[in-house]
Amino acid sequence: MRIDLNGVVTSIAQRPCKHFDERLDEADISLLVIHNISLPAGQFGTPYVDDLFMGVINCDAHASFSDLQGLRVSAHCFIKRTGEIIQYVPFAKRAWHAGQSEFDGITTCNNFSIGIELEGTDTTPYTCAQYKTLALISKAIMQRYPKITPSRIVGHCDIAPGRKTDPGESFNWQLFLNMLEQPS
Repeated sequence: MRIDLNGVVTSIAQRPCKHFDERLDEADISLLVIHNISLPAGQFGTPYVDDLFMGVINCDAHASFSDLQGLRVSAHCFIKRTGEIIQYVPFAKRAWHAGQSEFDGITTCNNFSIGIELEGTDTTPYTCAQYKTLALISKAIMQRYPKITPSRIVGHCDIAPGRKTDPGESFNWQLFLNMLEQPS
């Protein structure tokens, strides 16, 4: 995978959304945050995650969507169960994925992080295809943004403890970190 100067992965699907803003300084990019999402919760392969990131979700489509009304959220990338990856926000821009957060004593992690959503739940094992894609994109990110090292790849739970639990107990950190060490 190649990331261009604007932070766009040139070989994956692009779905530019409007839920982002400018970074204070692109040189500050130094953290990768792994999340999970499924809409409705525990259901995979629906169009609703895409609809949410694109700002067009029909909140009447499912009873659990009522709290999504007016929510403006995004991730840089979303990795489906099949391993397909979609980019919503160029890495050079600030996606709205972390919310109230802190890492290493610095708040507002959106300012200096990249957010990747995995289609999943805290308790459903992720697929081999997802780990493979996540490792590939993470290696490309670390090459383009060298301040991101394996020790600066965290779960949403690590930057928003008590508020967030993803990617959850089902995420195999050791497997993922081992994959990062393997040649591409």
